[in-house]
Amino acid sequence: MIDLEWMAWTTPTAIFFAVIAAMLVVMTALQILWPTVERKGLLPMPTTRGDRLFLSLLMAAFLHLGFVWATDIETFWLPLALSVALGALILRFG
Repeated sequence: MIDLEWMAWTTPTAIFFAVIAAMLVVMTALQILWPTVERKGLLPMPTTRGDRLFLSLLMAAFLHLGFVWATDIETFWLPLALSVALGALILRFG
């Protein structure tokens, strides 16, 4: 197991950053294999694949912060599910 004590990381934090890193690697590979072109979908501006990923991550962050602010529930499965669903919609149709 990797020693994460130097930054007092928890396992969920390490998993979070590993997933973000994996998404960046996948997006880089997709860009190399199939270069993206700007398109206009449901969002009010032309976007590339990377733009839509960035907007999805921002939306997920604000959704989680809003969930923490608005509720006393200590589980984050609901905002995670909403973030994944909305992120998939943005990436596909945005």
